[in-house]
Amino acid sequence: MPGLLVVIFVIELIVQLVNTIGATTINNLLWNIVVSLPIAISKDFANQRRRQKEYLDVRRELNATSSQDQFAKWAKLRRQHDKLLDDLEKKKSALDASRTKFDRALTTTRLVSTRGMQWFLPFWYSKEPMFWLPYGWFPYYVEWFASFPRAPLGSVSIVVWQWACTGMLALIVETVTAILGLIATSRAKTSTTTREKQGVPSSNKSAKEASTTKST
Repeated sequence: MPGLLVVIFVIELIVQLVNTIGATTINNLLWNIVVSLPIAISKDFANQRRRQKEYLDVRRELNATSSQDQFAKWAKLRRQHDKLLDDLEKKKSALDASRTKFDRALTTTRLVSTRGMQWFLPFWYSKEPMFWLPYGWFPYYVEWFASFPRAPLGSVSIVVWQWACTGMLALIVETVTAILGLIATSRAKTSTTTREKQGVPSSNKSAKEASTTKST
């Protein structure tokens, strides 16, 4: 079943990406994409930003106006300020509700399409061989383990294939993360060495010099 092999691999890949990047980060990215589209909710966000700018301008002018020397102007600005603030709070509550609904729908879809499929597919195709091992190449206990739990002996079951995909992808993620960490550390050391050669003090040296100056 080559199609099912690919489906299992893609599901495990998505799960690893979600675990590595983070569900919250993915939700924020997708939300930013949604609000940038020419739809009703993006217009609501644009209106909120415009009203927020008006509110900040009125608030700045209100703070600069004396309630004693310019009472009429101050009272007018105060009414505008309170009206804009009330409007912003209502819009914020509506947009927060839309964001909560979006996050809930996205989380449900992600769980059903990944975690749900991780449990459903191995249960439904537990007796189906993913592919067959070469005959006579492996001892009995290897063939038994590869066919665990209910696939024909001598084949690789969907459960074992899922375990293999998970382990391989986790190893790749750890390797890439380690390589990126080494690259970042190397660049930081190179940058520090360059600053020292140019006579630019590092932040640690500057902090020590500042503390020495204060103590003296």
